Amino acid sequence: MRVSTRPLSLTMRVLLFVAITIIGCFTFVASLINSSIEHHFLQQDSGELQVITQSVESVLSQPFQSQKQLENALSIAVVGHHGVYYQVNTLEGELVYQSSHNDFTELAMRAKASQGFKKENIITWHTGSKAYRALVSELETSKQHYKIAVAIDMSFHLRFLTQFKQSLWVIMLGSAVLVLLVAWIAIHQGLNPLRGLTQKMLDIQTNKMDVRLDHNNVPVELENMVQSFNVMLDRLQSEFIRLSNFSSDIAHELRTPLTNIITQTQVGLSKSRAVVDYQELLFSNLEELERLTKMVNDMLWLAKTQNGLIKPKQQILHSHDEIASLFDYFDALAEEVGICFKTEGENLRFYCDQLHFRQLLSNLLSNAIRYTPKGASISVKSEIVSADTVCISVVNPGEKIPAEHLPYLFDRFYRPDKSRQKHSDGVGLGLAIVKALAEANDGAIKVYSDEHETCFSVCLKLAKLT
Repeated sequence: MRVSTRPLSLTMRVLLFVAITIIGCFTFVASLINSSIEHHFLQQDSGELQVITQSVESVLSQPFQSQKQLENALSIAVVGHHGVYYQVNTLEGELVYQSSHNDFTELAMRAKASQGFKKENIITWHTGSKAYRALVSELETSKQHYKIAVAIDMSFHLRFLTQFKQSLWVIMLGSAVLVLLVAWIAIHQGLNPLRGLTQKMLDIQTNKMDVRLDHNNVPVELENMVQSFNVMLDRLQSEFIRLSNFSSDIAHELRTPLTNIITQTQVGLSKSRAVVDYQELLFSNLEELERLTKMVNDMLWLAKTQNGLIKPKQQILHSHDEIASLFDYFDALAEEVGICFKTEGENLRFYCDQLHFRQLLSNLLSNAIRYTPKGASISVKSEIVSADTVCISVVNPGEKIPAEHLPYLFDRFYRPDKSRQKHSDGVGLGLAIVKALAEANDGAIKVYSDEHETCFSVCLKLAKLT
């Protein structure tokens, strides 16, 4: 069973980043301080070792009459240095002098010796529970070859470093906690604008779709988000208004035929009538039911198309061939109302589903026939409008469609005005279907209207010759 985990909050994300940064910085600073102190002690001990080594070498370089004189001179060679020990051996390991009971013979024999003081030869020597910083050097005189071992007790340094590290880490930990607390307060305060936006968003209801967030009163980081949210609200408001209008329109469109059916049926059943009267009643009701059926089928088809449930089969079509086949279909109707058809432009090749193209062009021709004056002609022309686009336009003379209605012509159940609605025997879905068909085939539909003519153009992808 998969367990979904909730993403970390913004506060926790920032705090984690701050915590990691603080730990890294404090660790680096603590290491740097600790390294600096250790280097300071090393420098201090190096100076001590150098002074003592040089003092012992100076004594050994002097001539003495007896061993006793040499030992006395070595005993007073170093004065005022505490925790410092030195021992002199011959090259063979024989003890000449040691300043304390600590035996450094093993150190003198095993450690690398140098002529005089050399800082790089300083080593750390452990014996028992003690730790020393030591240096072994060699001195050759006219009488003897000596090995000098000088050592400084590091116990004080180590105790100091241990206590300092403990204090340092306590200080660092306390500082880190304090910084994180301050960071949390700062983040909490910094996110106040987001909480304010959340409250304003909660105030937006379906009856308050005109409310917009002010992007001038938010931090710069939130400005793009607020602008995007306002754009989304604009789209939602537009679609909500369109959906509300659609609901009202469909209720009106369904109510009229249903009212006719109910009224006619009630009148027919109000008294006994002849069989012919009942037949006429049934025929009338059948017409209304067929109109309702067509409306419902068109709405279902539009819903499928706009949700990508109908996949067009792209084919290469020839404009003149498709236009001619539809002219043949509409010839009888055109002749009845005294209208003729004309084909203009080249015979162009384009991509489209054949059934879709014939249906959309059929809807446009039906619409043109409905509003074309008697004796006029309807033109269908093909033209290339760009390197990869072809437009098939249906042009008919007639009254101008006001400009304010043009953007809404392809909405469901929309008719420009009452006068045009009187001439309409459709259900107001024809142009919506045309738009859906064009967009399903990666095309577009546009309309132009003036005092002389109205033009509907379907733009599709041009099929180039290979």
